Amino acid sequence: MRPYAAPAGPPRAFQLSPETGKTRRMLKRLTVILAALAFVVSAAPASADAQTQPVAHIDAAKMMGRWYEVARIPNMIQRGCQAGMSEWNRVSDGFAVIQTCHKGSPTGPLSEWKAHARVVDPVSNAKFKMTFFGGLVSQEYWVLDHHDDEGWLILGTHDGKYLWLMSQKPTLPDAVRVQAIARIKQLGFDVGRLEFPLPGRG
Repeated sequence: MRPYAAPAGPPRAFQLSPETGKTRRMLKRLTVILAALAFVVSAAPASADAQTQPVAHIDAAKMMGRWYEVARIPNMIQRGCQAGMSEWNRVSDGFAVIQTCHKGSPTGPLSEWKAHARVVDPVSNAKFKMTFFGGLVSQEYWVLDHHDDEGWLILGTHDGKYLWLMSQKPTLPDAVRVQAIARIKQLGFDVGRLEFPLPGRG
């Protein structure tokens, strides 16, 4: 019988193969895509009486820059999101949009979605077709109202299911916020369903 020979050195640490790491990244990406698909096709309308119509006209240049989320109708993909914001940058065929939020708190883990927004109504400039994940997921968004002098706008999906109150500053003055929420109610949305994410830093 041969005597037992101990290994020459300490055991090698377990390492994931490159293929295993790639598979995990693909699964993570698939999970995000499925969540986005669910966001597009699920959930009941915000209000049976919300007959949304876009504004008559908005200067497309007014969409550029950073917009902060002040309020929103809950949706699956933004569940638990705080300090949400969107960056709109002009490109040749529309806008490159980067949406971010922090999960759980304004300092929590960062989530990011990249989208392309194309104006589908050049008369009003108020209707955008936004595509995510290279066109795999798409949704049409309308500017329902905007007050350039106060730096806020109301953005919603064309079917009235989802809505966002966006501001060019992390927060709106109380009086202005009350005015904006009153306008949301006037548009036919149930303002009792609005959630107000915690703001981030400007």
